[in-house]
Amino acid sequence: MERTREQLLDEYLVASARTGDRKAFDLLARRWGRKLLAHAWRLTGDVDLAREAAQDGWVEIVRGLGRLLDERAFPAWAYQIVTRSCARQIGGRRRDRNLTAAVAIEPVIEAEAPETTDPVAARRLRAALATLPEAQRAAVGLFYLEDLSVAETAVALNVPAGTVKTRLMHARRTLRAVLEGDV
Repeated sequence: MERTREQLLDEYLVASARTGDRKAFDLLARRWGRKLLAHAWRLTGDVDLAREAAQDGWVEIVRGLGRLLDERAFPAWAYQIVTRSCARQIGGRRRDRNLTAAVAIEPVIEAEAPETTDPVAARRLRAALATLPEAQRAAVGLFYLEDLSVAETAVALNVPAGTVKTRLMHARRTLRAVLEGDV
């Protein structure tokens, strides 16, 4: 599989940031900040909780970047760190409130839907995505919106590849039904 210019740039930035290049790390953080925040939101369903989890994830990324041996693994590695951070945040808040209630009032974040020239279609797609359970929404977001492979998505979510495939299958079925008006 041939890597894109974006992937090559990210690999260069990771390698440079590992050597202590502050500008490279800042650019890497700018390039990946919104993606990791969107992933955290897909997992938590709460904007504030997602921000906390993404920020905690960045702290771990900074600390662990020197130990990342393969620059190409950065996307899945970073998503996995944010996934674990979200799990910790959710676990901490579960004592304080019911996660299901938080997901039911989830806000819409612009980065959630792919770019389209039809605002009505984009609104319908965002609404359909919001009906998915968090696990399916996260798998769809990483696979379709962030262009990760099934294997990379599995690493990012810390689940087997078969689980990712199952979540994608169920999510596609649900999205098709919602968008075609069967639900």
